[in-house]
Order: sequence, then structure tokens, then C-alpha cells
Amino acid sequence: MGSSVEFACLLLIVVSLEKDHLVRAGCLGTCCWGRDLSCATSGWKMGRVFGKCYCDEACVRTQDCCSTYFTECPAQDCTVGEWSFWSGCAEPCQPSVRVRVRRIERQPSNSGKACPSLEQRAGCKEYRDDQGAHCGQNSGPALITSMEFGKRRPKHDSYGNPLDPGFCVEFTVESRTPHCTVENRPHTHWMRYITEGFKVCVSCEPPAIRNNSGGCQGDGQQSDIDAVLHWQAVGNPRCRGTWRKIPKTQRCNCPPQHSFTFI
Repeated sequence: MGSSVEFACLLLIVVSLEKDHLVRAGCLGTCCWGRDLSCATSGWKMGRVFGKCYCDEACVRTQDCCSTYFTECPAQDCTVGEWSFWSGCAEPCQPSVRVRVRRIERQPSNSGKACPSLEQRAGCKEYRDDQGAHCGQNSGPALITSMEFGKRRPKHDSYGNPLDPGFCVEFTVESRTPHCTVENRPHTHWMRYITEGFKVCVSCEPPAIRNNSGGCQGDGQQSDIDAVLHWQAVGNPRCRGTWRKIPKTQRCNCPPQHSFTFI
């Protein structure tokens, strides 16, 4: 009788040790990408049931992970680097697009967050041609872009002298084309906030400011206060419309989403 009890106790200890080994082993060194039916072992499942369980990324969705999956295979989010400098405009002297990019430093794993957009585009205009000569000034609609894309404009000339700080013009939007809202490219999202009947602020700053007139193209400084003027969003030439000038002020006083800049 005593030997039977001792044997049973020994068997229980062996089974316990074996189970403890399996539990501790679990997903250790067995983490797999995607859905991999061979990425399996024996151990405690998520529902506290002992048996066959998986250590692949899909086990989170199928609810058949080993209990150690979340400690041995933690989610790794995508990591990206810093944005590069903005490229030059696609065409000098014409409304066009500039680009900046960033690179993936680490791919996501174990159901980590996917990588964000790696490219940004913004409307722009160069004020010198390929030979370095000033572009000719032409009449036409006010060319505007998001205030966000105008933040890195130069504040000093090539000799280090401070440039004219510029000014702000307020307008009431009279009309806009439907193309301002149907575009879904990232660099066109700001155009959705150009809304009929709303007041918008548009800054006139270097290098868009004209040295000879102290104004920007299409700012309406030579027009009557009630004149209906035309504007066009850079980056989407079909997004255009009309507005009426309110007063000229030194500083803009509009919410960020209703603040723009001449180019």
C-alpha cells in the first residue's frame, strides 16, 4: 500500500513538473508571423484549458493563443524615422506640389500597429526660375495653401537680414467648387475647411510678398472692399471659388483650420 502511494505521488510530481515545463516553455522562442498552423505547442491556453495552443500572430483573432503569448511575443508597433526636408516644387514659377518622405525603421510584428503614411505632399510655388531669376508676376486668382505648410518659410534673406513680417487679410467665402471636399489625398484635407459663409484668414508673408508692392498675388489690396475676388487652392487646381475682402490686419485671428497663406 505504501509503495503504491509513493508511486502515485511520484507520478503526480513527474506530471506536474512536465506540465510546469510546458507552461514555462510555452511560446518561448516560438513566435511566428501571420497564421501558421505549425507554430503550435502544448500548454495552458488563454481560457485556462491545457492542451494544444498557438504562438502565431493570428491566434489573437482566433482566440487560441498559449497563455504565454502576450509575454513572450509582445506586439511591436511600426517605427518610422523623421520626415525628410521638403523637396523643391515640381515646377518653378507655377503652382505645383512638393514632397517629403520618411522611412520605416522597424516593421510591425505580433499584431502591432501598422505603419503610417510615409509620404506627404503640399502645394507650393517657387519664386525664382531654374536660372535664379525672379519669376514674372502675373494677374490671376489668389493662390493659397494651408498655414501648416507655410511655417518653415525663410524669415531672413540670404544676407541674414529680417524679411518683412507681412500682414493678414480676412475674407468671407462666397463660393467654392465641390472638388474641395471630394479629394481624399492627405495633402488636400485642409481644403475641406474652406466653407461658404465662413470667415477665413490668409497671411501674406515672404517669399510670396512682392517687394515692389508690399502685397501678395490676389490679396485684393487694389480692389474695393466689396469686390468679389477669386481664389484657388494649390495642390488641387479644381478647388477654387470666390470671396469678399473684410479688413487688412497685422495679425490673423481665425481658428487654425480657417487660417491659410498666400503663395
